[in-house]
Amino acid sequence: MITPSYRLLTVTGALMLGATFAHADTLRVLNWQGYGTDERWAIEQFEQATGHRVVHEYFNSEQEMLTKLRTNPGAYDVIVINAAYTQQAAEEGLIQPIDLADIPNAESLDAELAGHPHLSLDGEVYGAAWVWGVTSFAINTQAISEPPNSLQVLWDPQYAGRIGWRDDAVESVQFAALLTGQDINAPDDFDEIRERLYALKPQIRTFWGSENEWNQYMASGEFDMATYWSGSAARSGGHFGLPIEFVTPREGAIAWLDGLSMQTDAPHPEAAREFIDWMIAPDFYTYWDGEVGAPISANVEAVAALPDGAFNKALMEDLEQVERLPFMGPIEETMRRQMLEVWQETKTYFQE
Repeated sequence: MITPSYRLLTVTGALMLGATFAHADTLRVLNWQGYGTDERWAIEQFEQATGHRVVHEYFNSEQEMLTKLRTNPGAYDVIVINAAYTQQAAEEGLIQPIDLADIPNAESLDAELAGHPHLSLDGEVYGAAWVWGVTSFAINTQAISEPPNSLQVLWDPQYAGRIGWRDDAVESVQFAALLTGQDINAPDDFDEIRERLYALKPQIRTFWGSENEWNQYMASGEFDMATYWSGSAARSGGHFGLPIEFVTPREGAIAWLDGLSMQTDAPHPEAAREFIDWMIAPDFYTYWDGEVGAPISANVEAVAALPDGAFNKALMEDLEQVERLPFMGPIEETMRRQMLEVWQETKTYFQE
């Protein structure tokens, strides 16, 4: 029997065997910890196929990621960047343009995602579309039998004291903006935003900050429902067996897109392109999604290869029915400060 990881080596890696062993490099990858690129099986297969060695360094926020790029020029080869920050990194000269023609698996990227404006600047691509997903909420199926279909349920008095909410200013404001029909990246009625957020006071059980915290709270029955990311929901339900169901409300959800970029003056550009190609390959993705749980691949062939009933196939069908699916985009610094101020005011109000 051919295992998925062996198939990954034979199908994708075979394209690189021979040519790269003569120029084996040590690649430095900058990413969130536990987010796809550092899966042990994937690294082992990539290293075996190419002769390259992969070393990871991690960040805990996009701001930390940008700081690492600013203070360590030429230190990294591949960086995972949320598309909302790709243009900023490009404008600051932190990352370099990528020619998708040099990445074979880019041919099967979804055209809209590959050409997403947030991944480009002045007509040049600075990030290869990798995975995407949505931020919405999940329910505890042991507490709620019938999945709701509206964001309004998070404010429903019957769930007072049973809601988990991520402690994040931008995400919180974007939820309120989505509910009130405003631009999630530049809302213009902060009085309405503030009113919606203040109304959450009786609803919140506690704030959460990481996927691990979310899993612990849900496993112990602390939440009836909680805001969450789709990729994490796939892991929590499929890999960890938590009794949850991810909800795509009719008002829509907050979409996000992650790309793979190369630092300006990356030490090993050819090897970096090989690694990016490996990460967007269908074989890598289907194994990652099946064994661990992942966001939705930007590679249409990868999504098509998922089995019927797979979490992300069902999610994509659900997303076709929502009213709005705005993507997180670049946020002006003055707007970001205003979002932070409103969220800080809200949390102070919660403590009164």
